[in-house]
Amino acid sequence: MGISKENLTLVLGLKVSWHRQQLGLSLKELSERSGLSISYLNEIEKGKKYPKADKIMSLAEALGKPYDELVSLQLDQKLMPLSELLSTSVMQEIPFDLFGFKKSDLMEFMTNAPARFAALIDTIIKISRSYDLSVENLLFGALRSYQEMHNNYFPEIEKKAAEFRKKFRLTGDRLNYDNIKSLLKTEYEYRIDESELNSNAELNHFRSLYLPKKPPRMFVNSGLLKSQQLFSLCRELGYEVLELKERVPSSSYLSDATFEQLLNNTKASYFAGALIMDQDELAADIGEWFSSESWDDQKIEQLTEKYGVTPEMFFHRLTQIMAEKFQLEQFYFLRFNHNTKSGNYKLSKELHFSKLHSTHGIGFNEHYCRRWITLRLLDELKTSKKESDKYRFAVQRSKFFNTENEYFCISAARPLRLSPGVNSCVTIGFLMDQKFKRRVRFWDDDSVTQSVVNRTCERCPISDCRERAAEPVIHQKQLKNAEIARQLDNLYANS
Repeated sequence: MGISKENLTLVLGLKVSWHRQQLGLSLKELSERSGLSISYLNEIEKGKKYPKADKIMSLAEALGKPYDELVSLQLDQKLMPLSELLSTSVMQEIPFDLFGFKKSDLMEFMTNAPARFAALIDTIIKISRSYDLSVENLLFGALRSYQEMHNNYFPEIEKKAAEFRKKFRLTGDRLNYDNIKSLLKTEYEYRIDESELNSNAELNHFRSLYLPKKPPRMFVNSGLLKSQQLFSLCRELGYEVLELKERVPSSSYLSDATFEQLLNNTKASYFAGALIMDQDELAADIGEWFSSESWDDQKIEQLTEKYGVTPEMFFHRLTQIMAEKFQLEQFYFLRFNHNTKSGNYKLSKELHFSKLHSTHGIGFNEHYCRRWITLRLLDELKTSKKESDKYRFAVQRSKFFNTENEYFCISAARPLRLSPGVNSCVTIGFLMDQKFKRRVRFWDDDSVTQSVVNRTCERCPISDCRERAAEPVIHQKQLKNAEIARQLDNLYANS
């Protein structure tokens, strides 16, 4: 375990609470034995106070334990999982304060039943190992939860972007790559290299790189679409304007990042989207689009061309303003990559502003439902012999099997420029509740295909599915267990 002051305080508090309960003492009784006040003992047990040596000696005598045992970092065997938890980088990285409590607040949960809490932690640790969950997975999960908690809308960043746009008159055609590059050079003394990444075989998969020198240096991959290059520069502006110090040095190498670096990257990216697509102007355009009686792929193309963005940037921006501008809070965003050589589908990005649709519960190596518009569009792109940067669009009403949950899903797919043989598809799906149907007039357009979907083939009971990629082994196991339970109930009832 890392010997930090915080760890020492948390472990001491845990030990005092554990030994007190083993002796069957109340806080009042321990107070009488040790001469320490009840409130001070409560602070110690919660991991908020680390007493001086004389007070620890009084506690040790009151608990009948040697001083050295009480101050050591060794825990009782039943509490060892808590020791492992406190020593992991998870405890150091997860931003408890963003979710309204401190690390020491965990002691509140541990204090009443530490052995049971330890058993729970041990179970969670074993499950995470079984599914090969890394700290990186947990940090990205925490980041998604933070975004979802705020409906992915951050008014302070919107304000900063609007002020910057106004200050430098970045409206219409003036918001372009050359002007943003010029601002980075003149306002923040950047040196920008546009050739190194694309010409370096080992680095040409990076979208951009930042070197914290004086003056700062930025490398932009010229192999990107112009809209992607613009976004990279605007994100860099976000770091400067929002005064974000801790940063991920590159735009595509996040595995070793801390939570603060990941959060700052998200904030800077949010700034970029808000700078390029003003929320009020975009909301007016979306409102006009939603008022149309019929679905039209070209409308998305027109909007992306107007703002000079990719569909992925556009869909991301929609997730940021839907709740605020349209009171639509039930939707999700997914990005899948499809390796055309291996055939693997990889979920590379997800946000859920609805607890109804979820890919979280999908087990290791299960096959995502092939009826999802995302996977269908990727399959179509794979069989297409035409290489192009142009996006393919598709729309579908997806009703989850045996539920009332139906989503209006819009997808866009294209080959990845920096990853040959890999196609990418982004999807935004809106829950088709009454609020959505009032807002979006084209929801019942007859030209929009409808499909019954599920989560994975292994869990799906649809017997006539021609798209099935694997047998429903999990569903069959569930049916067998249910039949066993029914037979047991009959046996008990008739005995």
